[in-house]
Amino acid sequence: MSAVTGWGVVGLGWVARDHVLPAVAADPHAHVVAVCDRDPEALAAVGDGVATTTDLAELLALDGLDAVYVATPNHAHLPVVREVAAAGVPVLCEKPMAHTVDDAVAMVAAVGDGLAGTAFDQRFHPAHQRAADLVAEGRLGAVTAVRIVYGCWLPPDWLPPHTPSEGSNWRVDTALAGGGAAIDLAPHGIDLVGTLLGEDLTSLSAVTRRRVHRYTDPAADDSAALVGATASGTVVTAHVSFCLPDALPRRRLEVVGTRGQLVAENTLGQVAGGSLTFVDAATGAAEAVAFDPDGPFDRQVAAFGAAVRGERDWPFPLARDLALHELLLHTLEKEAPCP
Repeated sequence: MSAVTGWGVVGLGWVARDHVLPAVAADPHAHVVAVCDRDPEALAAVGDGVATTTDLAELLALDGLDAVYVATPNHAHLPVVREVAAAGVPVLCEKPMAHTVDDAVAMVAAVGDGLAGTAFDQRFHPAHQRAADLVAEGRLGAVTAVRIVYGCWLPPDWLPPHTPSEGSNWRVDTALAGGGAAIDLAPHGIDLVGTLLGEDLTSLSAVTRRRVHRYTDPAADDSAALVGATASGTVVTAHVSFCLPDALPRRRLEVVGTRGQLVAENTLGQVAGGSLTFVDAATGAAEAVAFDPDGPFDRQVAAFGAAVRGERDWPFPLARDLALHELLLHTLEKEAPCP
């Protein structure tokens, strides 16, 4: 294996263009071999020096391809991952794993023992990793609760920034996305609980609603509240929303313990920055917690690339991601359709 990971990127939407490609460029141990998208107009925006193709098989046949990042819409994850895995190439696939449980199960089966991961970038936000360290050190005492608010404003005609020709808003089409706000935003928090606490959710319930946006698909929710718990008894609550105006406080993470509380503001999301504060339970004194300025995508790409090169293990088994995906989707299936 080369000392430099050669990446292929499949699906050139805003996540790939604005976050994945810059993260690969920022990694001194990585470079982009080629980008694949079925839309030639999307490929026209790729900079000089990067090969492009509309044919996945052509991408997989290129020399120097060591890993593939899948950034297609949710319903297209499985066929791409299946073909990449069949070619024996490690694959990192955007969250959620798929728009259905069946596709996610099939994805795990297709990958087998190959190297694969789900791209939950917020696992890698330096503030969240610092919070996990403090929890592990016992700074918070017994953790009793994790509270999450994660929202944005996503009306029916929303399109990603700088992509006026991308087309319809597939994120609120259940046939393509699997749902609305709950399946798009809640997986981040559900995954993050395990990163923060070292143990995953084992129970979950949810209420979904379509309160503001009248999406064409009546099954697509614009807000949801979720409540769950870990095996040791930490209670987790999350409010996720597509109808939370962007100018309002909308990204907050709290980890509450018997000795203190961590409050992360504006760390949930795709970019670096935000703040992390420790509040002492005995005195109420608040202390800013420093963390590195790295972007979560930068760290994620670097970590998976290192696993591809055999320098470290990838610490997030795909089977574990599947179990959490099943927990969420089975929970949402029990909830009545949005009124």
